[in-house]
Amino acid sequence: MQNQKIIAVVGPTASGKSDLAVNIALFIKKNAKRLGVNGAEIISADSRQIYKWLDIGSNKITAKEMRGIPHYLLSIASPKINFSAARYQRLAVKAIKNITKNNKIPIICGGTGLYIDSVIYGIKFPETKPDLKLRKKLERMETKKLFELLQKKDKNRSLSIDPHNRRRLIRALEINFSTGRPVSALKKELQFNALWLGLSADKNILKGKLAIRLDKRLKKGIVPEVNNLHKKHGLSWKRLESFGLEYKFVAQFLQNKISKEEMKEKIINESAKYAKRQITWFKRNSQIHWIEGKQKALDLVESFLRVSY
Repeated sequence: MQNQKIIAVVGPTASGKSDLAVNIALFIKKNAKRLGVNGAEIISADSRQIYKWLDIGSNKITAKEMRGIPHYLLSIASPKINFSAARYQRLAVKAIKNITKNNKIPIICGGTGLYIDSVIYGIKFPETKPDLKLRKKLERMETKKLFELLQKKDKNRSLSIDPHNRRRLIRALEINFSTGRPVSALKKELQFNALWLGLSADKNILKGKLAIRLDKRLKKGIVPEVNNLHKKHGLSWKRLESFGLEYKFVAQFLQNKISKEEMKEKIINESAKYAKRQITWFKRNSQIHWIEGKQKALDLVESFLRVSY
């Protein structure tokens, strides 16, 4: 499928990826005949939007915001079960085949770099069985120490992982120890002809966006959402905290571990740090066209699709 064209919309949290992806899909749909396709559909690449019931905190796109464009890989897994990059890869490739059989263009959109790379570059994930002895040893380590160890062993993987998610950290280290190689060194083979579009933002502007976004999420009901995840859906506080960012600190607030103001401050600061790691991950990719406006993106899409499609 190396000749199959695919569009990747990437960037840090709060940069406007979902809205841009929808606008690109609508542009392709409107100009389908001229571009020689039947439209476009979107595949989410977000490690939290994969889960059911994690809606407000993950900023999951709503039906209204989709504007009639079909979306894949949203709310497909129970938050009680860990979802791996290898599983994401399988389901995303299946979605791509479903989209392209109707002569439509797949748009993969999100900020989880490993998910997107796994699809476009066909990363061969090792089928490693859990090492119980190693896992027991890692379980005794503080979360901060686990993250520091991953940074030492696999710097690139540490850029795409939540430093507070113990399960993911332990699994990433387990794979590293079992293969003796970082994820970036795993076998890859280019699978698609991709147009990479990246949205970035000045760190000061981004922090302002994060503060505004948090206020909106609080008004929408992020606190009741986390409370329902615990009381109605049976997720432990530990599991909720493992999702990081809003879920981690709202859970701590509901347990009276921190005040509301501390919760807000921690969410904004940690989100800014996460955005910085996302940017570092994507900046390694020289194929990404970094854009500031919608029109530039649409011009690139038109050129990409019109050339010998």
